[in-house]
Amino acid sequence: MNLKICIAEDNYFLVKAIKEKLSFFDDISVKFHANNGAELIGKLEENHNINVILMDIQMPEMDGIKATELIKNKYPQVKIIMLTVLDDDNYVFQAIKAGANGYLLKEIDAENLHKSILEVTEGGAPMTPSIALKTLNLLRNPGALNLKPRESEEIKLSKRETEILTQLSKGLNYNVISENLIISPSTVRKHIENIYKKLQVHSKMEAVMKAQKRNLI
Repeated sequence: MNLKICIAEDNYFLVKAIKEKLSFFDDISVKFHANNGAELIGKLEENHNINVILMDIQMPEMDGIKATELIKNKYPQVKIIMLTVLDDDNYVFQAIKAGANGYLLKEIDAENLHKSILEVTEGGAPMTPSIALKTLNLLRNPGALNLKPRESEEIKLSKRETEILTQLSKGLNYNVISENLIISPSTVRKHIENIYKKLQVHSKMEAVMKAQKRNLI
């Protein structure tokens, strides 16, 4: 069986990375890619013979959660896996509520991504272990969930964090940044840890991308 996949992701480099991961498997073919939810829905109207959609959350024009809700209403047979850097409780809850069949973080390796795609087509609900734990915690203690609107989410970086993130976006390493800002490399590292926590990301590339999306740098 050849599974037909499409990708909704607005970052070219991440689309390329996902395609490279899937290229190892003969039973999967990527039919098309969309840069946002609105474009995805338009392409599905032309061809909805798709088994699985790999869906980013934060995209321009229409985000992945809204797109998931609309697609599930119109094409309930299509499986949707959220493939995102966001592991915030609110996003997890909203994605599941919208009808997502699975929730994975983009750091997933090729083999586990392939297994997850097969699992979701067989009726499973693949989740990154940390997301599965969050989901269990939400079920056990739903009152602890902060259901503020996604649009109101605000990220505040300090002046120093913004300076460091700007330097990171230029491809500079910790030692060069420490020299430019006249601080120690360990201080740079600590600031970057704080930036990761605030942005809820796991790498420099993700931090820079999210900061640029939010006009933080």
